[in-house]
Amino acid sequence: MLSVLKNRHYFRLFSAQVIALAGTGLLTVALALLAYDLAGDRAGAVLGTVFAIKMIAYVGLAPLADAIAGRWPRKVLLIGADLVRGTVALMLPFITEVWQIYVLIFVLQAASAAFTPAFQATIPDILTDERDYTNALSLSRLAYDLENLLSPALAGLLLTLISYHWLFGGTVAGFSGSAFLVWMAAVPPRKAERTARPFFERVTRGVRIYLATPRLRGLLTLNVAAASAGAFVLVNTVVIVRGVYEAGETAVAVALAAFGAGSMLSAILLPRLLETVSDRIVMVRSGFLLALLTLGHAVYLVGNGWPAWAGFVAAWALSGVFYSAILTPSGRLLRISAHPEDRPSVFAAQFTLSHACWLVTYPLAGWAGAEFGLPAAMLVLGLLAIAGCIAALSVWPAEDPLVLDHEHSDLPANHPHLRQHPGHGRRHRHAFVIDDEHRVWPTHG
Repeated sequence: MLSVLKNRHYFRLFSAQVIALAGTGLLTVALALLAYDLAGDRAGAVLGTVFAIKMIAYVGLAPLADAIAGRWPRKVLLIGADLVRGTVALMLPFITEVWQIYVLIFVLQAASAAFTPAFQATIPDILTDERDYTNALSLSRLAYDLENLLSPALAGLLLTLISYHWLFGGTVAGFSGSAFLVWMAAVPPRKAERTARPFFERVTRGVRIYLATPRLRGLLTLNVAAASAGAFVLVNTVVIVRGVYEAGETAVAVALAAFGAGSMLSAILLPRLLETVSDRIVMVRSGFLLALLTLGHAVYLVGNGWPAWAGFVAAWALSGVFYSAILTPSGRLLRISAHPEDRPSVFAAQFTLSHACWLVTYPLAGWAGAEFGLPAAMLVLGLLAIAGCIAALSVWPAEDPLVLDHEHSDLPANHPHLRQHPGHGRRHRHAFVIDDEHRVWPTHG
């Protein structure tokens, strides 16, 4: 897995991702504690709103950002977004009202809506070998797990020495370091489109490709399962630890770190597993296991109350294992489902549609927990996760062909794509073939 780090350009971008996500992990802990200071037992509702605002920014702005930024250099876009995020993080320690959190988080996540899809679409342009890209996806998942594991652990250590307000300084340092490393890296330019497209078509193209592809529709329904369980963990951990177990700030970081540890373990094991087991089997089965774990935990709470602290931490860790197994292979599905010039738009579509799932589950986790109790909220989210997994079985065929019949209804008559295949007209077949060196090549027939 680590062999891909020999590519110095990928190494710099991966390091930028690690540093930025480590800072974001500190931000998550600091925001949770700030919300508890400002709202007490209703901190879950505040965090649910914060995360809902984050998702609104992602869902509404990612496609626009992709369409507008298509003519900007990628490096300029990535560095600019990092600098905006760092500036916002610098302001967070000084707020005193809940509404100020909402405003600043919207601005910060608007910048992330521009940064993240562009960053994700850059990696397959650097690592063209399929095996290298699979390893990079697992490393990327590990980087995200730093936000849930090492960052909370670091936060717990720092909280024994300083106030949580100082954790925001780590977030500023993370985004600043990320901007510097992106500046040092060679970022490939975005692939030019085969033909100029109107602005509205550029905005919607990625979503249209995404929703027309069965495996990606399956990915979307599995995102519902991941978001349902993940939202409960991220929104309500601080309420459970501080209110139920009456533990301190460090224990909040420990609980979040347990979820991250499980996710990291899964990401480490997945590359070898995916060499012998299909993405669909791994993702769908992990989705069902995550949903059943969430439902089982809810039923246990109704009948027996909260488990001992060790049992709670173990449940969070196991949730992290299944959560990561759903999300880690998603980049492989996106890569084989789009041509290079469409890849940024498809990654932006995944960013938008997956976060639309979180837009539902975040406020549901926070508000249902505050109004009806945490067991009821967990039960509802577990049922939603089961529904997502059942839908995946329906929309993602077990025999998932890499060759798809489809029609190019949006291309002009003189488009080169049609001239290259005059015998087939607008309706023909696309195949994504993996050769002996694990490279993916688009072919036509």
